[in-house]
Formats: sequence, C-alpha cells, structure tokens
Amino acid sequence: MKDMRSVYDANSLIDAFNKSKKGTAWKESVQRYEANLLRNVNKTQKELKDGTYEQMGFYEFDLNERGHVRHIKSMHISDRVVQRSVCDNVLVPELSKYLTYDNGASMEGKGIHFARKRLSTHLHKFYRKHKSNEGYVLLIDFSKFFDNIVHDGLIKEMRKKIGDKETMSFIEKLIDTFRVDVSYMTDEEYANCMKTLYNALEHAQIDKAKLTGEKYMRKSVGIGSQISQISGVYYPTRIDNYCKIVKGMKYYGRYMDDIYIIHEDKEYLKGLLNDIQGICDELGLFINPKKTQIVKLSHGFTFLKIKYNLTETGKVQERISKDSVTRMRRKLKKFRKLMDAGEMSFDDVRCAYASWKGGVSHYDSYNVVKSMDKLFDELFIHPFIGGGHRDEQNNNEQK
Repeated sequence: MKDMRSVYDANSLIDAFNKSKKGTAWKESVQRYEANLLRNVNKTQKELKDGTYEQMGFYEFDLNERGHVRHIKSMHISDRVVQRSVCDNVLVPELSKYLTYDNGASMEGKGIHFARKRLSTHLHKFYRKHKSNEGYVLLIDFSKFFDNIVHDGLIKEMRKKIGDKETMSFIEKLIDTFRVDVSYMTDEEYANCMKTLYNALEHAQIDKAKLTGEKYMRKSVGIGSQISQISGVYYPTRIDNYCKIVKGMKYYGRYMDDIYIIHEDKEYLKGLLNDIQGICDELGLFINPKKTQIVKLSHGFTFLKIKYNLTETGKVQERISKDSVTRMRRKLKKFRKLMDAGEMSFDDVRCAYASWKGGVSHYDSYNVVKSMDKLFDELFIHPFIGGGHRDEQNNNEQK
C-alpha cells in the first residue's frame, strides 16, 4: 500500500521536479527553483512530513487550444512538484489497476495516438466479424468536463482504492483547493449549483469584488494540473465498466471526455446512450447534445481530429480532419506575427511545426503535409533566405 512516505521521499520529489519542468524549463520561476533544488526539496519534504504544507494558489488565464478557449489554473513549480509526486507514487499506481485497457489518456505507454489506433483496430475487428461495413458508431462528448467533476463523488471513488487514511486526507486537501467561490449566487442558485452546468470561462468574467468567500461550490478540478488529468481519467470509469463489463461492448474506447462505441444495431446504441445518460446524471456530468451522435460507419466520422472511414472492402481510411488542418494554418500565421514582435524564436516555431508533422505522419497525410510545408516555407524560409532566421537555422544545424 502506497503512503505519504513515498510522496515526500527526496528521490520522488527530485524525479517529480524533472518531469514537471519539461516544457517550462525556460521560465524564471522554474530556473530559480532548480538553482536551489536540494534546499527547495528539503523544505517541501519537511512541510509534507509535519503537515504544514500549503498550496500557494493558482495563476489563472484563458488559453486558445485547438480552436477551443479553455480556462487554465496554473500552479507554482513547487506545487506542481508535490502534485506530480502524489500522482506518480500514489494515484497512478493505485488507480490504474482499475482502468480498462481502452482508457487511453494520460497513462504511460498510452496517449492520443494509442486511442486513435485502438479505434482503427476495433473497426478492423468489427469488419472481420460482420464481413461488412454496415454498422454504427456512437460518439459521446461531455460539456465542460473538467469544470463539472464533483469533488464528493471523485473522493468517494478514490477512497475505495486508496487505503492509507493520511495519504487520502492529503489528496482530499489538494482536490479541495479547486473549490469555486460562488458567493455571488442567490440562495436558490446555490442550492441547485451542483445540478447545473458550470462554466469556468463564464465564472472568470465575474467581478472579483463579488467573490467574498462566503459560499463555495465543491466541483471542478480545473485544467493545467496533474491532479486534474488523473481525475479526468478516473472519474468516468463507471461508464467504462458499465459498457465493457456489464454490457460486453468489445468495440469501446475513451480518451478523457471523448467516447466511441461501435455496434451493428442503431437502436441498441440509442438504448445504451440512455443508460450512460443515467450514469452521468449520478456523476454530475453533462453529455454535449451537439457533439454526441450516432453515425453509419460507411458514412465516415471524426474522432480526436482524425476522419475515419470503413470501406466496403474492410479498409480503414484515416485522414487528418479539415478543422485540424485549418487550425494549424492559422497557428503558423500567428507564429509569424509573434516572431515579428520578437515574442517567439524561429527555433520554437520549427519545433512546434515538427511536432505537428510527427503527429500527422501516422495517417494519410502526404498532400496535407506537402501543402503545409509550402505555407511554412512562404512564411518562415523564403523571406529570410540569405540571412536572418535562415542563418539561425544553419547555425543550429551546424551545432
């Protein structure tokens, strides 16, 4: 059984820092923390041991990601280290035992590419069994998923798996830091707030003078922390288990708040969706009616930004969705403006673009990449041939 000693072990905290700094090593706060790493780790270790550790709070901002605006709650590096250690040494080892194989998010060896390939595998298996592409896929998406994870429900499920009371008490304390100040609500609104859809973006626009700390709503785990990621993976496992174990759905997969279920009978999927709606009502989650749909396999559908089509011969076609391509084109043009303003280097642009190309290379993307390469050259290469960023590129390659 994992306990707090595994969390505040010095090696655990140092390992947590090394993982937490990835992608943020350039930040001044991270560099300051690393400059006095052993002293900071010793301080955190002492606070965790004697129970005096207190989280420093959040830095909140809105992020436009993949065409969606998300409200982010970012933490100081010292708090990220603690949460990373809790997740790596307690939550992931204990909770992962109870996750289905087709739960693809935020687990080592899995990820978005894993989830996409599992869907492709399930389509192949469906065709081999039925000798036809005549079937349906139920696509489910949740509205404001992280915003509406209920603390009491999450903690109740975690208590069943985390046996050490001291460790579980500390985890509850971390989850409680995400509680939402709703002092602006009337008594009637407050009485029903756990049953209504919460939107963190709308909450961020409320006059701070109205947030007096008189009333708190204990739901939402924010976006931007390790705890929120693990919570998102684990909280809907009742849906996973119901579909996979109780109903025996072989062709089922979930990536955080995106679910697919393949079946030959459309009416059966309608009934299953009603069952899942009932579980969501108990969990406090809200199915997005605009994005939730039942689609014929032969018509093609989009899952995790990939367009899938099961042909009459059993071939699974995987193409990059038009929306994904459009967003990347817009992003490159935005990068150009950031470079002109001196807020982004060519090296950062090149790394971001290479990452995107690596992701789409797994799919039928030759023409898409060819077109995007042309845009990249027009924006970043042709204007600087013979100098500027081209010289920077050559210098980096020589190194």
